[in-house]
Amino acid sequence: MNSTVRSMPANAPGRSEAEPAKRREIIDGARRVFFDKGFDGASMDEVARVAGVSKATIYVYFDSKEDLFAALVELDRARSAEHLFEVGEGDADAASVLRRIGISFMSMMVRPDHIRLVRMVIGVAEKFPHIGQTFFNDGPCLGGRRLAELLQRQSAAGALAIDDHEAAAFQFLNLCQGNIVKGLMFGGEQILTPELIEKTVDDAVKVFLAAYGTAGRRA
Repeated sequence: MNSTVRSMPANAPGRSEAEPAKRREIIDGARRVFFDKGFDGASMDEVARVAGVSKATIYVYFDSKEDLFAALVELDRARSAEHLFEVGEGDADAASVLRRIGISFMSMMVRPDHIRLVRMVIGVAEKFPHIGQTFFNDGPCLGGRRLAELLQRQSAAGALAIDDHEAAAFQFLNLCQGNIVKGLMFGGEQILTPELIEKTVDDAVKVFLAAYGTAGRRA
């Protein structure tokens, strides 16, 4: 069985402008079913019903349930990474940029639907390792690379002194999580507030700048 996300070639017979929209409708329907039933409990019949398409239509775009789940993971992770690390031209101060990104990152990480998706990916990764790898590559790895690009620009401007920007990016993202995300993953009952997230991120920024900031070194 093909375990890669399938897409039709540009000149495939029957391809139309409606294809991306139809594919998105299927993925959106699958998201609701997977989140409600879990991966093992979800069925292609239920996805077809929720998405409002026939099961045959689903198989035009996806080879299998795991193929469909992989596409959902790929889309959701790419969306999150692209959104989190958009930085405007006016974002020049390293501390404020890191704080804004850290809070945005953590606000996404603690969302109940994100926690549920991570749990599902972990649950299927042993049987379908390509799904776990898709999640890792299109989520943490892509996010880390995008942040590394930002850190490189900050280094070029003299605000940071970093040798390995990608390693530093992952260090910052891990600092931002503290113990919050891990607690949620294991069913912790910690009450999350914006103030708790902000404090955790502020502490992460302080530690990061103590290691890589240049302001204190010039003083």
